Amino acid sequence: MLMSLHTERRSSFMKWLCNFLKGSKPGEPNRRRPLVTAGEEDTLWQPPVRPKSDPTRNGNEELDRAIAESLAEEVKPPKERNHKGDSNDEDLARAIQDSLNMNPYTPYNPYAPSQAQPRGHRVCGGCKHEIGHGHYLSCMGIYWHPQCFRCCSCRHPIRETEFTLLGTDPYHKLCYKELHHPKCDVCLQFIPTNRSGLIEYRAHPFWGQKYCPLHEQDRTPRCCSCEKMEPRNTKYMSLGDGRSLCMECLGSAVMDTGECQPLYHSIRDYYEGMNMKLDQQIPMLLVERQALNEAMEGESKGPHHMPETRGLCLSEEQTVSSILRRPRIGGNRLLDMRTQQQKLTRRCEVTAILVLYGLPRLLTGSILAHELMHGWLRLKGYRNLNAEVEEGICQVMSYLWLESEILPASSRHAPSSSYASSSSSSSYLPTSSKKGGISHTEKKLGEFFMHQIANDTSTAYGDGFRTAYAAVNKYGLRQTLNHIRLTGGFPV
Repeated sequence: MLMSLHTERRSSFMKWLCNFLKGSKPGEPNRRRPLVTAGEEDTLWQPPVRPKSDPTRNGNEELDRAIAESLAEEVKPPKERNHKGDSNDEDLARAIQDSLNMNPYTPYNPYAPSQAQPRGHRVCGGCKHEIGHGHYLSCMGIYWHPQCFRCCSCRHPIRETEFTLLGTDPYHKLCYKELHHPKCDVCLQFIPTNRSGLIEYRAHPFWGQKYCPLHEQDRTPRCCSCEKMEPRNTKYMSLGDGRSLCMECLGSAVMDTGECQPLYHSIRDYYEGMNMKLDQQIPMLLVERQALNEAMEGESKGPHHMPETRGLCLSEEQTVSSILRRPRIGGNRLLDMRTQQQKLTRRCEVTAILVLYGLPRLLTGSILAHELMHGWLRLKGYRNLNAEVEEGICQVMSYLWLESEILPASSRHAPSSSYASSSSSSSYLPTSSKKGGISHTEKKLGEFFMHQIANDTSTAYGDGFRTAYAAVNKYGLRQTLNHIRLTGGFPV
């Protein structure tokens, strides 16, 4: 009876020891202690609270006592041992081997690495190094060390629950808006979204100026030359007739008739260099907007004009008010405008050429080149041309003159000298009428004026130019003009 009780006690002890070495207490399921990690995204965690007593020390004392009893049992004679002792010894050896692999005495460490994914599967989107088995943040398949999760604009850590990803680059929402949300170039505010939640804005096709759609209806001033809208922090120059001029265009603006004369003569020289000399002297006047509109109304021959008339080739006798002296600039407007009434007498097919004052030199010159071509056609006997043909070939001459002003001689198109090269005179390649070349700002303006001509949407000025330009490129200027004289249209 004593032998049986001892054997039963030893069997109970062996079961307890196996469970203990596997990390469980008697009566509890076998489970390992969980390790604390930072979860996906930006999970918060609480530091663990340790018990007052040290379970590791208490467990060691119980183990020592159990082993001592087991050793005392082993020294008994073999006949006193239970026949199941060998099996229990095997269980004990197996439990000790398992304990070496499980290591249930690992200290409780809140920074213990995560075992959720194999090492090497997570690379930090910030430092580009492997995260390994540490804490990390994750969003849309991109991982970061917590200290690497910084705004790519301000470089400060992102601690908010809402942020913006641009590719793999994180941003604070406000930083991203400052960098990528378009601002209106007029009111300088963020362009608002429409009812569908989309950012809707207008943009100038050449300058790229972006602005809120409402500025097209709120009478925001627009430069009458380059068409840029006036920003709220910039004041344009008022010309007193409903037009405004930006400071860049004002820098080369032609303000009176006397100031415009050298430019006019240089364009006549350009025509002469193209073997298109004008035999008669045609008066040229710089006029105000109202005077130009009145002259246009008094012109019986002139069915095709642009919506905003800037120049006019007169064929009728009229009295026109021209600008005699350049006005002074006072604040943001012009002062002391002096005009003179001038009676224009018809001595040939052309009475005079009128051009709107206050426009930049290159725009004024392109208008003069256009109107001078009207005069040349009338003086050379080109009669009854339709609007598309006459305005189209005049726009070509305006375009070619602009090209001669802003492009170096080596890069100009062939039409600028094709008339001369097909005539008996020597080839002549016109040069810029402004000595010393032009500034970058003026060159950009010239490119814009060429862009306006090439992209005009009207039938007479737009379609007419493109058809005429294609004909001149293909057949040359002289052959195109000869074909117009004979047929009234362009060669195909």
